[in-house]
Amino acid sequence: MAHNHSHHHIGSENKGQRNIVFAFLLNIVFAIIELIGGLLTNSVAILSDAVHDFMDSISLGLAFYLEKKSNKSKTEKYTYGYRRYSLLGSVFISSLLLFSSSLVLFESIKRAFNPIAPDAKGMMLLAILGIIVNGLAVLRIKKGESFNEKAVYLHLLEDVLGWISVLVVSIIMQFVYLPILDPILSIAICLWVIYNAIKNLKNTFKVFLQEAPLDVETDKLKQEVLNLNKVISLHDFHLWSLDGQRHILSMHIVREDNLSQEEIISLKCQIKEICSNYNINHATLEMETISEEKECEHC
Repeated sequence: MAHNHSHHHIGSENKGQRNIVFAFLLNIVFAIIELIGGLLTNSVAILSDAVHDFMDSISLGLAFYLEKKSNKSKTEKYTYGYRRYSLLGSVFISSLLLFSSSLVLFESIKRAFNPIAPDAKGMMLLAILGIIVNGLAVLRIKKGESFNEKAVYLHLLEDVLGWISVLVVSIIMQFVYLPILDPILSIAICLWVIYNAIKNLKNTFKVFLQEAPLDVETDKLKQEVLNLNKVISLHDFHLWSLDGQRHILSMHIVREDNLSQEEIISLKCQIKEICSNYNINHATLEMETISEEKECEHC
């Protein structure tokens, strides 16, 4: 048997966790400001974004906790470690986000049929503050290397774009009386959040169901292995992802007979290198000759 593992750098992990904590603190403080501001300005668009930011904050807090939890060493009961804890968090957060966004969407649709003029100047001030706060978080986490940091970065960047939309609407409403713009913007925000929550749930369930990772070209990988000298065929090829980031592969390699121990080790190393090029973090290989394969088939 041959195994291929990837290792994490403690320094970058700690930096990533600090970045997530920073983003969490900014998000939770601003979500409270948004909630108060949304009530004072009578804006459902800001209230819907406040709900969104609260869910983001819970997601960031849970991401931080699960990041630490998932880095625990493997045990006799969890032989692959705790990496899939992050998937459980994803299911919980996405489901909560769907529920809360649906409630806000229902309220926004009702408001669209009976629009109430919000405080446009108050909306504008909150929008400027939102762009600054979320912009700071984006700049802080922009250079993050981990999957969590990249996901948080994209989320915060989308928040900045959302606040730019609120700013534009608030400026328009200071010159034109169109109170319906506020619930329309809220509906757009809710639909965007619901779409992404469903998309995230779908991708999470794919990992749970052990779908082959989309970022690995399996046919190309197999062909590269088959092109190696002394490889005759391969079978029992199984590829899945542990948590969407760390991919696992197991396969049987049928090799030529009468290879020396050095040649077998060299062949294993070549195959492991190919797997590594395809972002496969853990590869389990079983080498066998044609005669051994036939004997196994009889068994």
